[in-house]
Amino acid sequence: MRANGPRRLKATVQIGHDNAGSACDCLAAETGLSKSKIKAAMLKGAVRLQRPGRGRKRIRRATATLRSGDRIELYYDDFILATIPPEASCLADNSHYSVWFKPAGLMTQGTSYGDHCALVRQVEKHFEMRRPVFAVHRLDREATGLVLLAHSRQAAARLSKLFSRRDIEKVYRAIVRGEVGPPESTGQIDRPLDGKPSVTNYRVLSFEPGENTSSLEIRTGSGRKHQVRRHLAATGHPVMGDPVYGRGTKNTNGLQLCATRLSFVCPYKHHPLVFDLNHLLPDHDCSVCS
Repeated sequence: MRANGPRRLKATVQIGHDNAGSACDCLAAETGLSKSKIKAAMLKGAVRLQRPGRGRKRIRRATATLRSGDRIELYYDDFILATIPPEASCLADNSHYSVWFKPAGLMTQGTSYGDHCALVRQVEKHFEMRRPVFAVHRLDREATGLVLLAHSRQAAARLSKLFSRRDIEKVYRAIVRGEVGPPESTGQIDRPLDGKPSVTNYRVLSFEPGENTSSLEIRTGSGRKHQVRRHLAATGHPVMGDPVYGRGTKNTNGLQLCATRLSFVCPYKHHPLVFDLNHLLPDHDCSVCS
């Protein structure tokens, strides 16, 4: 611990008859953190409540009353809580679902340490908490591009079904290390990930000899975690700027991966939809597409 308090801590408080009260008071007594720090952490989603017979959920009100049998958890990290996230942009709103541009550095969903740096939370606040927000797929924090969000459990179920049936096509652009092939050549990476079939298809757009990098257009049928990054790294052509799978690819522009297009048949009106980032947001700040 530092003189001015801990940088990072986890605390769990089981509520009984002797310590029932407000969430803020209980956590301050347990951790020694000031109430102002507890309140700030709660607003940013770093406190969760587990109530008997109910699911675990974030609580944000410092005055939330706790009952005997409740359990509250605080995940405190002052670096994370001090982080100012980049802002997402709404590109299309169907009422049942919406499409957003997620910049690099913004998570799709929050973690135990908070959700103020997450797209889902930004969208909840954008709609002033009047509409629920459900993530039906994810885009890596370091990546940029399109993310589809649902605004009801029914919409989430319908869109998730489309994803599971591979009826939603996702297209990416990536800059990778090395010469993958001549321009307009195509290829397929058929390599199981996490014990499950996984296929990534690509088309070479260009090769920059001076940089020793290739620009690719990528399509995936499956949606495994870090699929594009893992598949490309396995072929010896990791995505530039990949901090996990791309040893020797560090650059000043960060991860060179962008989700540029989503296409599917609307599960409500049953007509085809195409969301293309370069058409919806032609001036977006993305070095992959420039």
